[in-house]
Amino acid sequence: MSSIDGTLGGMASAQGKGVSPVRIVYGGDRFLNTQNMRDLCHEACERRPDAELVELDAAECDAYAFDEAVSPSLLSDVSIVEIRNLQSVDDRLGDALIAYTKQAKADPSNSSMLICQHEGGPKGKRILDAMVRAGAQRIDVPDLKKADAKINFVYQRFEREGRRVDPLAAQQLVGVLGEKTGELAAMCSQLCFDFDDEVIGLDRVNQYLIANPQVTGFMVADKAMEGRTAEAIVAMRSAIEQGTDPIALIGALAMKLRTLAKASAVKSGAISQAEAKTNPWVLKNATRQLPGWTSAGLSRCIRMLAWADEQSKTNGGDPVYALERSIETIAVKGRG
Repeated sequence: MSSIDGTLGGMASAQGKGVSPVRIVYGGDRFLNTQNMRDLCHEACERRPDAELVELDAAECDAYAFDEAVSPSLLSDVSIVEIRNLQSVDDRLGDALIAYTKQAKADPSNSSMLICQHEGGPKGKRILDAMVRAGAQRIDVPDLKKADAKINFVYQRFEREGRRVDPLAAQQLVGVLGEKTGELAAMCSQLCFDFDDEVIGLDRVNQYLIANPQVTGFMVADKAMEGRTAEAIVAMRSAIEQGTDPIALIGALAMKLRTLAKASAVKSGAISQAEAKTNPWVLKNATRQLPGWTSAGLSRCIRMLAWADEQSKTNGGDPVYALERSIETIAVKGRG
């Protein structure tokens, strides 16, 4: 299996050495697959700041659109072309991809970079294999089905944040969220964001997780965002009864709102997706939730959560009541 670090290094040395600047991220865990694509594109853009980034979907684009993407333009002589859903490519586009891979292998210095994503499985295998034979590098993504692989993934997420995690804490995270890689990654990031401990221990993890793996702060937040007020409040009370600190639930709700605000900013053009510094799949889900929200409504919800946070840290405060009010406000998208 090709490592992502080795692949990035290979992209850096591809110029002038006869190494094809074509990569195919193949199969494995969906979250990791997307993360590898994002990392490759980010690294390519850093190494070729003069190149134009073009995003294509193989399920929708044709050979003409691809040829246009890899050809010189008024903005740049070369491009970084990201192609999603390679498994859905048709024969004409597939033939164009194979021909381009051969051409790029022969002249990498003057060729655009091509980074393709394949979800795995037999669909589109003829094109995939032909591109690899033509010189493309296939990067096999792990599937994270085994417990050891999931625990190693947790260690890696903390390392990405410059932090460490206690082995028992890592096992607890995997035990509760191991079947949801995206939520597992988000929880690791949230723990690092909320706590300054050099090593995140089991006690910190247990503040955010409860005995019932189906009831987490993220689940409470999801129900609130979907407008399911009663279900969200019941889940919130259940979580607190099982030992979850109210501040953890406030943190989960706050993270949802921050992501929603970033999605709104990206959609309006105020910031780019790269500037949002959020996983693309998370932004995509948040964008779907934007209809019905207004800037005023979002601001009201954020103020309500700030009040709930104050209630949870003040002697004599009522964080449960504050959480209920916050959930009710979020469920109606901040409308009075």
